[in-house]
Amino acid sequence: MLSRIVEAINPASDDFIVEIGPGQGALTGPLLKTVQRLNAIELDRDLAAKLKAPGLIVHEADALYFDFGQFPAGMRIVGNLPYNISTALLFHLARYAAQVRDMHFMLQLEVVERMVAAPSTPQYGRLSVALQARFRMKKLFNVSGGAFRPPPKVQSAMVRLLPLETPLRVDEDLLRKAFSARRKTLRNALPGVDFAALGIDPGLRPENLSPQDYARLSMNSIL
Repeated sequence: MLSRIVEAINPASDDFIVEIGPGQGALTGPLLKTVQRLNAIELDRDLAAKLKAPGLIVHEADALYFDFGQFPAGMRIVGNLPYNISTALLFHLARYAAQVRDMHFMLQLEVVERMVAAPSTPQYGRLSVALQARFRMKKLFNVSGGAFRPPPKVQSAMVRLLPLETPLRVDEDLLRKAFSARRKTLRNALPGVDFAALGIDPGLRPENLSPQDYARLSMNSIL
């Protein structure tokens, strides 16, 4: 499975790759066989101390608060994201979309399904809109638990994120407000918005709107 993951990433020797959460280096080792240099972000002090190899630069830091803007444009971000902070981390990483060439992550299958979900489906929500406004995403394949040590306790999947050439501008506060009341109609979830002027049915629910709809709301609404 590791070989399949590396094949999906398809690293080149001169790629600037950042690995999040290398842990014991299960993916780090195979990547270093191809790339000249690899930056790794590891929070665990003991694990970080053990990650030593030619071409490996270890940043002992919390990826959730790490400034990825210090890296050059065109960076590629990969990793087995910590499941307990994966959603928050994806929101954080989305802010650097303009500087990223692509991202490949192993995530809990449920999270990947939310990322790629279509409007009006149970999995579609705030994360779906926020990421689809900035990335074209594709679930690549499921990942067996035995691919990493320690093996995850949940079903996982590999996903690819490619930044859109023209991202949509979606207000994060608007998204948060809308999906905190996702079972309400838009007229109740977002009071004060002139939906008629935007050509949007106020009887719909937040989960029925596309990322493009939310971009229009973000441009034309004052909440």
